[in-house]
Amino acid sequence: MEESALLQRRQLRRYRTYATLLLIAAAGLYLLTRLALPPSTWTELLRAGSEAAMVGGLADWFAVTALFRRPLGLPIPHTAVIPANKDRIGEGLGRFVERHFLEPEVVGRKLRSLNLAERLAEALADPAKAQALAGRIASLAPYLMRTAGDASLRRFLGEALQQELSRVDLPGLLGRTLDLLYRSDRHHLLLDRLLLTARRWLEGNREEALRLVEEKSRWWIPRRIDKRIAEVLVNSTIELLGDLLERDHSLRQRFDQAVRTYIEELKSDPERRAGVERFFKETLAQRRTAAYLGRLWRGLRQRLEEDLELPDSLVRRTLTQGLQSLGRALQRDVAMLERVNHRIEVGATDLIVPWRGEIGRFIAEVVKGWESRDVVERIELAVGRDLQYIRMNGTLVGALVGCAIYGLGRAFGW
Repeated sequence: MEESALLQRRQLRRYRTYATLLLIAAAGLYLLTRLALPPSTWTELLRAGSEAAMVGGLADWFAVTALFRRPLGLPIPHTAVIPANKDRIGEGLGRFVERHFLEPEVVGRKLRSLNLAERLAEALADPAKAQALAGRIASLAPYLMRTAGDASLRRFLGEALQQELSRVDLPGLLGRTLDLLYRSDRHHLLLDRLLLTARRWLEGNREEALRLVEEKSRWWIPRRIDKRIAEVLVNSTIELLGDLLERDHSLRQRFDQAVRTYIEELKSDPERRAGVERFFKETLAQRRTAAYLGRLWRGLRQRLEEDLELPDSLVRRTLTQGLQSLGRALQRDVAMLERVNHRIEVGATDLIVPWRGEIGRFIAEVVKGWESRDVVERIELAVGRDLQYIRMNGTLVGALVGCAIYGLGRAFGW
């Protein structure tokens, strides 16, 4: 920023010097035609052009200088325009930005032209950018987790969670979740997993299962008969578990019906809903639940912090892969890109529009807080080079106009 300001100052000084030298050249030429050159038509033409050039150059010098300061320090009315009207300029700038830059239509049109969703998708799909973003996100995780570990914050979050849960229709939420699992056949997949796990355990631990059955047997039953009964029970259980893996089994159909009935009761049965609500509230209120969640949180936090310290962090790799997958998925889904762009547009508009007036007032207050010399310097550095071109153009145009007037006068005998 400082280097840019130095470059602007050098350019301003250079072009100001050019404009001044051009004015001095016009004055020198005028004196030359007055004092040194013999009278002739060409001498008079040069004198008329140089005289008009001086007038044009001096007029534009006065106009440019009067914008920023008083010419020659003289208290001429309506000079030093910018310092004298600094506050009004700030208010006008604020209103201009508010009305012409922060209009909902202007903001929306600009966001649509940027196509931020597509740019975001391209950035996320790029491995290097996804890795860099994942690294930044991961670097924030320890700080956020340490902050969440604060006792007062945990207490606040716990109270806020309980308040929010009290407003949530927990039975309805559970019913909708189970209904989703039921419609996608996930309840049968879960039951299959449980049956297979139980069957494999029995098959892999047959002797342990037989011993358990024998231990529960009566003392007066002979050991040989006891062992035979245990073998029958274990084998029958393994066989039953295998049969239950068949979807058309009567017990599977009864299980399916029971799940369907339970979902319907969660939606409409007041007694069932009240029981679920009571269960959730009692569970959350128990100290053992809070202690368990605390241990779970501390363990998760410790594992996360240890992983983030590793050069080949699993969390960073997972975040990178997830961000890349998200980027590629967005690139393939044109409809989703349009929805994301629409949400960005709506969100930005909803955020900016209510604050337009505040943004305009903020700009006015910032300008009002600047020193007059700072305002003059910033504006002059920004547009001063172009203003020096105006001075040079005024000198040259004045010379051409002076020559043209002299030529017309000679032509018509004025």
